[in-house]
Parts: sequence; structure tokens; C-alpha cells
Amino acid sequence: MRRFKKKTGKELPPIPTASLPDVIFMLLFFFMVTTTMREVSYKVNIKLPSATELKKLEKKSLVSYIYVGEPLQQYEKTYGIASRIQLNDQFANVEDIQSYIAAERESRAEEERPMMITSLKVDENTRMGIVSDIKQELRKAAALNIIYSSRKQEER
Repeated sequence: MRRFKKKTGKELPPIPTASLPDVIFMLLFFFMVTTTMREVSYKVNIKLPSATELKKLEKKSLVSYIYVGEPLQQYEKTYGIASRIQLNDQFANVEDIQSYIAAERESRAEEERPMMITSLKVDENTRMGIVSDIKQELRKAAALNIIYSSRKQEER
């Protein structure tokens, strides 16, 4: 009878890497599609108040945001600890709101301008005086569609 001999010295074949670029590009494409970029860097602390009756916006492209809260720790030396207004990426005063709304209107298409919404993202510890001042300036700018951003109240 014949005996089987083990073949020694035979090397393993190399791992095929021909499809590796395809896999890398598929992953890259996946992350590019699913990742959203933050449009505004927050310069104020915002902890939204909780609410029970919430309604989700259908078209977020029509919304312009006004942020109100205490400046972040890195800005406290310059701006203090009182509540401040942030428009886009800059601190602003109440008087700047009309020009901000006008610029936001100009950046929208003509048919979207009447449907433009102004969202107030206000920290829950902010005094109502600054919010009233903002609302007065929005009235002067004829921005009458105002919503308040909030988070859903946790059930107990």
C-alpha cells in the first residue's frame, strides 16, 4: 500500500486585496451620505425647556434660528455671564435682529419668504425680558411666524 506524504514547505497563498479599495470607497460613501454637518457652532449654553405638546417641523429649510443663553465658559471674560443673543456664529444685540431677518429673507427663494419661520432656542433659565425684546424686534421686522424650540418632557 501506498503511504501519503505530507508536503512540507508549502506556503499559504497571499490574501487577495483586489476588492479592498471597493470596500473602502463604499464605507467612505456611506459615511458621507449619513453624516450631517453642524451648521452653527454654539457660543451660548442652551438647555431647552421641556414641553408636553410638541409638533415636529416638516420643512426645516424655512427656519431661521435665534439662540439665547449664557455665554460658554470661554466667552465669559469677554461677554460676562448674563444671557446673550447669538445669530448664526456671532453674538449680537437686540437691534441686530431686524437686519438678520432681512438677510435671511434675501437668502430664501421668493416663494418661500412668506412661509419663513423664526425659531427661538432659549435656555430655560433665561429671563423673559430679553425674549420680549426679541419678539418686539421680530414684529418690527414683520417676522410673525415664531416658534419656541423645546425638548419632550420625560414621563414619570
